[in-house]
Amino acid sequence: MTQRGWVLFLAMGVIWGVPYAMIRIAVEDFDPIVVAFGRTFLGALILLPIALYTKALAPVFRRWRPLLLYTLVEITGPWFLIGYAETTLNSSTVGLLIAAVPLIAVVIVTKLGHDRFDARRTIGLIIGFAGVAALVGFDIDLTEPAAIGAIGLTTIGYAVGPIIINRALADLPPLGVVTGSLILAAVIYIPFAAFRRPTHFTADASWSVLGLAVICTAAAFLVFFALISEVGPARATVITYINPAVAILLGVTMLDEPLTIGMGIGFPLVILGSILGTARARAAEEPAAAPVTQS
Repeated sequence: MTQRGWVLFLAMGVIWGVPYAMIRIAVEDFDPIVVAFGRTFLGALILLPIALYTKALAPVFRRWRPLLLYTLVEITGPWFLIGYAETTLNSSTVGLLIAAVPLIAVVIVTKLGHDRFDARRTIGLIIGFAGVAALVGFDIDLTEPAAIGAIGLTTIGYAVGPIIINRALADLPPLGVVTGSLILAAVIYIPFAAFRRPTHFTADASWSVLGLAVICTAAAFLVFFALISEVGPARATVITYINPAVAILLGVTMLDEPLTIGMGIGFPLVILGSILGTARARAAEEPAAAPVTQS
């Protein structure tokens, strides 16, 4: 990998590890739906001029049905559900649970008949889900099933989203798909956000929403596209294994969240399981250069 590739790779690992801490700060004062709306609306405003200038948006909206489905499972649902979960769960815990997305994706793709289980993949899934079980068993209050369910639905959505991209939107400009999705998500959120609008805007929560929109959404996708161009889509997706480490580090150092036994056991198991469970697929073929949304 070139020096530029390493810089872009490390930047993405940090940028998409940061949102969990920002969301945790924002939902202390804002309703999760308001946080999600602010992120999508501002992110769309930033990316829209670029998408229009490059003429990336028009062909995307001509396929509005799969675009809408992708938006619902990859942005609208997950970004609200993560915010909701972080009203009760630590940001570092949520970040680590989201790291199970590759494991869910492997199961879905295999069930659809596009791949098959072999010994290494099966072992990887067992190890990875054991890590999730350790995290849930040690760190999460099981009297909060709604928060656990919210993250479960989020991981499924994040796993299904790229499948929709590859099946229906892979030949479209990635910038257009992302911008179109953010616009649709913001429109969907508007009536709910208006109903739940805050009575006052605290500095910490406001800056967190702005950071989510500018850094973790608009800038993140521009950097991610540059990373794909530099190192290819398969190697670019390895940032999935860096994000939870960043989320844990920020949660512990900045938000005073505990470094728990569940994290110590669950983190290496989830990452190892994801690597084993997806390594063969990555080696076999180079996936389409589709946008990958992480929190």
